[in-house]
Amino acid sequence: MNFSSSQHRTFWIGVGLFALFLLPSFALTLLPIRQRGGVRKDGPIQIHHAQRLFKDAATTGDGQVLVGDVFLSHAGMRLKCDSAVFYEASNSFMAYGHVHFTQGDTLSLRGDSIYYDGTSQFAQVFHNVTMRHHKMTLLTDHLNYDRIAGRGFYDVGGKIIDGKTVLTSQQGDYFTTTREANFNEDVLLVNEKKDTLHTENLHYNTRTKWAHATGKTNLFSGGSHIYTTDGFYNTDSGQARLSQRPQLFNKGRKLVGDSIAYNQKTGFSEAFKNVVFTDSTDQNNKNILLGDYGWYDDKKGEAMATEHALAKNFSRNADTLYVHADTLRLFSYDLKTDSAYRVLHGYFHVRAYRTDVQAVCDSLVFNSRQKKLTLFRDPIAWSDDRQILGEEINVFANDSTLDSVYVERQALIVQALPDSTLFNQVAGNVMQAYFHKGEIYQARVDGNAIVINYPMEKDTTFLYQNYCEASKMRVDIAQRKMQRFWAAPNPTGKTYPIGMAPPEHTKLSNFAWFDYVRPQSPDDLFEWRPKNAAEKLKVQPRRNAPLQTLKPVSKKQTEATTPPQKENTEQP
Repeated sequence: MNFSSSQHRTFWIGVGLFALFLLPSFALTLLPIRQRGGVRKDGPIQIHHAQRLFKDAATTGDGQVLVGDVFLSHAGMRLKCDSAVFYEASNSFMAYGHVHFTQGDTLSLRGDSIYYDGTSQFAQVFHNVTMRHHKMTLLTDHLNYDRIAGRGFYDVGGKIIDGKTVLTSQQGDYFTTTREANFNEDVLLVNEKKDTLHTENLHYNTRTKWAHATGKTNLFSGGSHIYTTDGFYNTDSGQARLSQRPQLFNKGRKLVGDSIAYNQKTGFSEAFKNVVFTDSTDQNNKNILLGDYGWYDDKKGEAMATEHALAKNFSRNADTLYVHADTLRLFSYDLKTDSAYRVLHGYFHVRAYRTDVQAVCDSLVFNSRQKKLTLFRDPIAWSDDRQILGEEINVFANDSTLDSVYVERQALIVQALPDSTLFNQVAGNVMQAYFHKGEIYQARVDGNAIVINYPMEKDTTFLYQNYCEASKMRVDIAQRKMQRFWAAPNPTGKTYPIGMAPPEHTKLSNFAWFDYVRPQSPDDLFEWRPKNAAEKLKVQPRRNAPLQTLKPVSKKQTEATTPPQKENTEQP
């Protein structure tokens, strides 16, 4: 069968219109239920231009066919397309080919075809759909647009591009009035910083750039990974506000709290209530900070905890060290090397506990590289039945046990004996005590050294006591008994039958036994029990270097050292 060119064109238009005739009835089933009274408040759809207009009752029923540069409008809406079928009775149309729907200066809709109902002011756009509103672009394959509600929505998968932020989801809604969007099912947000947010449900405001995610959410920002079930994230500033017990992971570190505030640009995070910060970047030295408020600075490698603060240090093959203070700060160094280490600062009302050593002081520093614990201001340290006092105490540990103790100024070691009224005592200006497997084996004292010792008999009784003074002294101990001691120069010593020594040779002038202050367990760290005021250490001021001053110069000395001025003989 042969057709002329005009007949050929007419045939395919008829086939196309027949197919289009079926679409309106299908589209109508997707419209929201509305009151369809006979009154058209916004008036009928207007036809402004078409190259041809005709009716074909066989294919389009009562529809009018418009072909070529079609231009329609309705209540502020303008539409251009290649062809359309207009249904005057229902005040609706179906448009095809290069469809361009505009509303005002800010909204634009494009697609392969569109169905529009003028009564409900509801549109459906099909295939290769692009919706633009201000600087936002929405892409999908099927978009429903409600003009009255100012709402565009899809459920076949779509994408919103807002500047350099891209959001994709299976279902989405966009509201032109508020410029807000809702996304559901497999939501992914990616911004220019390469931050990615994957969640189940997301609310996004294109004006403020704040995104609110609910459900299981993973945010990858900078070098951090955040998990939450309820959080706000700003795509412009990189800030996040998270609740419902979020978790922040960063290169071996983890921050958890009832809520967290995070700033991607600064790398600074704050956590509130039931805070747990874990640093496990070093397998041999793990640190945990707990409190009701804390923060972490990624760029500085620094963390802080306060309000019921507690630090835990897990060293290899060693018991856990627990430290409580009003404020705890953890500093990290050389993180990008194999020699990474940490320094813990605790200040005000410090109490520490490990099975082999306990401590109380005003402030504390623990260095994981040096394995050194330094106690400042009225410190006390305990190990087994020994108590150590001084103005500053340095405790050194090896991988598992106590190694040595160094005490500066007003040093005193007191050992409680089975007879609760007797105490071995060693005092001096500076003292060093050395331990092996947790047992003291030697003590060295430099400056004003004094020893009071009660030797124990084989039957665990005490028959006499020793008293010795010297400038320097060394005491060797085995099985908790003094084996020998060395004192020089010109030591003075005395031995007394038990109970016969004068009081000043029984207990030293700075003797004190603070068993009521000593932490008994990790749970006992939070109760601050201060020393009695009368027993507090009286800090001895160090000698200050003399100030360098210039002597005043007399007037005669000034005149003698000033060169004579040349007389000016010139006339003015």
